[in-house]
Amino acid sequence: MTSMSALRGWVTATGLVLSLIVTGLAAAQEQPRAPARALGSGAVGMPGEYKVGPDDVLDIAVWSTPTLSRVVPVRPDGKISLPLLNDVPVAGLTPMQLKDVLAKKFAEFVPTPEVSVIVREVRSFNISVVGEIRNPGRYELRGFNYSKVIAADGEHENFVLQPGDIVVVP
Repeated sequence: MTSMSALRGWVTATGLVLSLIVTGLAAAQEQPRAPARALGSGAVGMPGEYKVGPDDVLDIAVWSTPTLSRVVPVRPDGKISLPLLNDVPVAGLTPMQLKDVLAKKFAEFVPTPEVSVIVREVRSFNISVVGEIRNPGRYELRGFNYSKVIAADGEHENFVLQPGDIVVVP
């Protein structure tokens, strides 16, 4: 009788596991997705053109009037300050879009202005690290090479996992 109840328990457990697997596979099937839309500045890993964001540093050159040229930081409110134009909203624009906007605005003061926009420093890719960690705070996110991370440049460090640690393998 015990072997029969053990067999029945095993069959029930196996059936439960199989039903969970089938449910998981059905849920994991590829669902049709809407095309990815471009996010504002700071969208790391998203395809598309770079968009200016707060804390970036821009080199604005007005070739016909060098006195109007400036290297300017993008303020936290997403604007820059330029001579004659005062505050100009720039966050979310590509450098080419910003070039066109500035050329139109400078055209009120300078005949046929030739404007160029160069992104000198990208500082708008920031992340916030919170929780029970040694150094919480806001950090600038910089690009890196997964191959170098995996290879660890020849360095290997063993570390002890603690309960609750999460290991992410790309």
